[in-house]
Amino acid sequence: MRAGPMRHHCTMYKPVLTKNKSGGQDVTWSEVGKLWAEITMPTGRIAPVAEQLKVVITAEIRIRPRANAVAGNRIVHTAKGITTTYLIGAALPNNERDMLRLLCSNVPNP
Repeated sequence: MRAGPMRHHCTMYKPVLTKNKSGGQDVTWSEVGKLWAEITMPTGRIAPVAEQLKVVITAEIRIRPRANAVAGNRIVHTAKGITTTYLIGAALPNNERDMLRLLCSNVPNP
């Protein structure tokens, strides 16, 4: 894979369960590492969820293969003061195993 299209500097986070005072667990996000990515194909749609209309924005993020790029992790991209958080839905390697396609959805309030 050529490095040219990978112009987005991102940070990957994984969920960590921590105990709270009431005996339950809270989800906190721990940084896994920094990476370069190509963020493409932003699309949007409106989906009815629980009798409410929810906006779903999806993107395809291409990165070099990493063992920790798995479904459930988050990728955060900041550009020009705007931070966008994506939740990884699936990690799909290509045939040559030199690139991962991450199918992601936008996290509205991270």
